[in-house]
Amino acid sequence: MSEAEGKNRKEIVKSIVINLICGAAIGAGAILPGISGGVLCVIFGAYTPLMELLSNPIKGMKKSWRMFVCIAIGWLVGFFVFANLIKLLFGASQIYATWMFIGMIGGSFPALYKEAGSKGRNKYSFIAAVVGFVIMFSLLAGISLLPGINITPGIPWYIFAGVMWGLSIIIPGMTSASLMMSLGFYEEFNAGLASFNLQVIIPWVVGMVVTALLLAKSINKLFKNYYSICFHAVMGIVLASTLVIFPIFITGQGNYSLVGMELIQYTFKSGLISFAFAASGFLAAFFSNNLRVIE
Repeated sequence: MSEAEGKNRKEIVKSIVINLICGAAIGAGAILPGISGGVLCVIFGAYTPLMELLSNPIKGMKKSWRMFVCIAIGWLVGFFVFANLIKLLFGASQIYATWMFIGMIGGSFPALYKEAGSKGRNKYSFIAAVVGFVIMFSLLAGISLLPGINITPGIPWYIFAGVMWGLSIIIPGMTSASLMMSLGFYEEFNAGLASFNLQVIIPWVVGMVVTALLLAKSINKLFKNYYSICFHAVMGIVLASTLVIFPIFITGQGNYSLVGMELIQYTFKSGLISFAFAASGFLAAFFSNNLRVIE
């Protein structure tokens, strides 16, 4: 084997490993509350080729088939591994799991802010951020405050979950998990995914794929023409999605929720553990921001 062939093989192996890791992270982001798989696609540089694939599957696959295969494999591993981890985390402590999610969002936000301003910022960019925040917060808070909401998960709701996941793929910042937490069926839905329940997975996949394929071209065109405005709106959406899952410590007893935010009794120990979970999530996300997919 010549030196050039050896170098080329090393580059191929490197690209496969990096794309698998990025795919696993994107899959994890799709299942984690408050984190959007679409945002991670942006951070890792996979959003543009993904939108090209959804807009024109044949052309997109010919151009970057090796990258998409690796990302797809990584996505499946990351998604189902984290589905099981979240099931365990929520079983142990929903509060500490939520703090870890918040840390991950905080760790990915600097990269998102940088990406949003990569083509410049103006007053309309920041207006879009405020509008995105207000709309998403109003939506999630409104759902949380609906009186007597009692959802019985079934095929229509699993299709709805798929539609939300499809939107979260093509609209960075749209977080389906936070919405389902507000509706109150996230844990049960995630348990169905973790156990490979086909009655959950099939309608979810149908809703996700159909939504992504139908809307990809129009969303791709919108982001191309109004890049800064769209991505600053994404920032507002991410902030709102984080706020509605934010745990609040109180000094007295509390075992209820307000606009999706958990109120729990404060102790020094619980605060320290929460900080540790948030810090670990932040560091994991922050140091993964330098990863970029290789086409």
